[in-house]
Amino acid sequence: MNILVTGAKGMVGTALVNNLYNIKDNKNRTRPNIHIDEIDCYDMDSTAEELEQYCQRADFVFHLAGVNRPKNNEEFMNGNFGFASTLLDTLKKYQNNCPVMLASSIQATLIGRYGTSDYGRSKLAGEELFFQYGKETGGKIAVYRFPNLMGHSRPNYNSAVSTFCHAIANDLPYTVNDRNTELELLYIDDLVEGMFDLLEGKEIHCEYDGLEPVPIENGRYCYIPVTHKETLGHIIDLLESFKQQPQTLMMPSIPEGSFAKKLYSLYLTYLPKEKIAFDLKMNCDARGSFTELLKTTDRGQFSVNITKPGVTKGQHWHNSKWEFFIVVSGHGLIQEREIGTDDIIEFEVSGEKIQAVHMIPGWTHNIINLSETEDLVTIMWANEIFDPNHPDTFYEEV
Repeated sequence: MNILVTGAKGMVGTALVNNLYNIKDNKNRTRPNIHIDEIDCYDMDSTAEELEQYCQRADFVFHLAGVNRPKNNEEFMNGNFGFASTLLDTLKKYQNNCPVMLASSIQATLIGRYGTSDYGRSKLAGEELFFQYGKETGGKIAVYRFPNLMGHSRPNYNSAVSTFCHAIANDLPYTVNDRNTELELLYIDDLVEGMFDLLEGKEIHCEYDGLEPVPIENGRYCYIPVTHKETLGHIIDLLESFKQQPQTLMMPSIPEGSFAKKLYSLYLTYLPKEKIAFDLKMNCDARGSFTELLKTTDRGQFSVNITKPGVTKGQHWHNSKWEFFIVVSGHGLIQEREIGTDDIIEFEVSGEKIQAVHMIPGWTHNIINLSETEDLVTIMWANEIFDPNHPDTFYEEV
């Protein structure tokens, strides 16, 4: 399959092209039904001759090119309708009736119902052009009315989320006019997966009831159902919490598929070089060191413990707190004994064979570095964040 992507250097185009290449080069094996031979990328710096070549050999077209921030309003129609017409005329010239996808906007839905804009009118005109083309040629047409898109893009341009990510990551001032303003957001990775569904013929069709897509078999439009409706206030609060993570070590709750998980990934792409790495506080003494690595809101915390040769650490127990000890380097011995008994259980541990050992509540425990020359490095996970006002830690030798 030869694929043509117009607007290939835009936010959506860049992400889509990169991921199409992952499939083409067999780096992404999650879509075995998609076979790609060539990917042709058309953008503003491409030539008319290149467009002719691409349209002649295309087996599928993603039409993402468009204008959303022109110098004057006339450019909306030229960019969102004029080039679409050129593209379709070129396909017709070579009698190429391959499937064509159009990236439209939910702003087209507003025309005649909730308001009007030159941008929305140009998108609506582009849609009608594509539908007419489909009737004339019999080729498959897939028109998507995208809501606000969320991906790495130029700040202070057409994405409020990108603007806020950039400002907060770089300690720049920003303004929120109304924290209660709600945005419907489509994350770039979800958009790309939706395009893969389209290539496999698994797209979801719909019609629109106001601004809401209603799934209907053979509906006029297509849509991607994975969107998030979030207020500006919530977005800002999340971003500010992400910014504090290197100081607090606290990782906010980011469940699989959640908006917070996607926003955190996007936020990180705006970090300046000097913030990509940050120091952790190492608590050092003659026995070695102990360093907290990461804390979570509901999944405890991670730490790393370094034990010098011949040193014993621990010698304490907890009522409810429990831990995993995972030795990743060195050679050691973990001992545990249930409080009130004399029976000791032992686990010889080594970075050569990594194991996770439970520290049982109500059992005193220690870890001993058996090496005479090497440090013992242990990753530790505790089921709760350490609270100095309620440490639940009591000294007793094993």
